[in-house]
Amino acid sequence: MYLAAGILVINATFWIEAVAFLLMLAVLARFVYPRISAAAEARQQQITEQLRKAEESRRAAEERLGQAEARLNEARTQAAEVIEGAGRSAEQLRADLKARAEEDARRVTDNARRDIEAERQKAMDSIRGEVADLVVSATEKVVGERLDVGSHHNLIDRAIAEVGARDGRN
Repeated sequence: MYLAAGILVINATFWIEAVAFLLMLAVLARFVYPRISAAAEARQQQITEQLRKAEESRRAAEERLGQAEARLNEARTQAAEVIEGAGRSAEQLRADLKARAEEDARRVTDNARRDIEAERQKAMDSIRGEVADLVVSATEKVVGERLDVGSHHNLIDRAIAEVGARDGRN
């Protein structure tokens, strides 16, 4: 049986195929589609979970990177402080050593001056004693007699003053 409606020919095979197609759609919709839908939903949840974990991992990595950079900057700052402190310590040590050396040199110079002055004073005292003896001896020879104690001291003081005046000019 052929029904002709222009170009389209509808026969019994068409209806059988249409019913079979609708049955196939019903079976697919009832049994296969829920499984495919569940699998797609599970896959979507899995992908969403993986994206969430990836984002957490990225944030954790950024945080660790920030912490590492902070520690690195802190280490650099500490290294700069240590270097600067070492430079200051070296400068302070150099200044201390210089001050000690200057103090030692001043002390040695002062001691040498005191020693020289003491030796000069000893020499002057010795020379005064010898000059006094020579003056007494020369006076006795010139005058031909011994002087009394007062005259003796006057002559000695005058001679010492003359020697001191000559020594002060030289």
